[in-house]
Amino acid sequence: MIKIATIAGSDASGGAGLEADLKTFEEYGLYGMAAVTLIATMDPGNNWSHQVFPLGEDALRSQLETIFKGVGTAAAKTGMLGTFYAVDLAGEYLGKYKINNYVLDPVMVCKGAGEALNPELNTAVAKKLLPLAEVATPNLFEAEQLSGIREITGIEQMKEAARIIHGKGARNVFIKGGAKLREAVESDQPKALDVFFDGKDFAIFEEDLVQTTWNHGAGCTTSAAIAAGLARGLSVREAVVLAKKFVTKSLKAGFALNQWVGPGNPSDWRSDRLFGI
Repeated sequence: MIKIATIAGSDASGGAGLEADLKTFEEYGLYGMAAVTLIATMDPGNNWSHQVFPLGEDALRSQLETIFKGVGTAAAKTGMLGTFYAVDLAGEYLGKYKINNYVLDPVMVCKGAGEALNPELNTAVAKKLLPLAEVATPNLFEAEQLSGIREITGIEQMKEAARIIHGKGARNVFIKGGAKLREAVESDQPKALDVFFDGKDFAIFEEDLVQTTWNHGAGCTTSAAIAAGLARGLSVREAVVLAKKFVTKSLKAGFALNQWVGPGNPSDWRSDRLFGI
């Protein structure tokens, strides 16, 4: 059994965070483990507003000892870290145990938030984790924060951001345009466009734009799927291509969780046996 780990926050609603990661790992036929960095909650009495409750440093280190020293893993991803010590510990264990198949999902906001949770923390992520990452998977907002580009609205800006992020250490960069890339969404035939950069060449990945508000956890699912593909021995490009298909299939089968939010359905790929894994 191939083992894989996520270092991420727990989403109490189950749609994103490590819950989305573990569901994705399961669909790829992997044995998933999780180190919980924080617990994210949503208040149904206050328009689904978010709160985060970080776990203590000792608790996080103990989890990482269990996973990396006690079990071992073929690949890992990080999601929302939330504290400086979580960034430091993630970097320590990924480096100490030489996890080459590491995917950095630089989560900087909760769904519905419009500002970075902690700009100084984001700087620490860029400095300490980007150089360890086989693949970094920022969305547009995160790519703006990591690259310093004020507003990304089109493919050429995505390419420039990818060059900058690669220059900061990530070996490969996959920027998710999704439903917010103005150039693609406002065209006559809206598409979900993403940019992949391996340090030499660019590739544009295109799928039908899924016009839905039920996209909670899409970024987590994408990065988890890339990590899962790497764990299974796929090349980076193959892992990215498969992840793009996987998340699109999930979004097309999304559903309303309540009046505020809805997740994708990562198990929907089983309906037509999309993947030969």
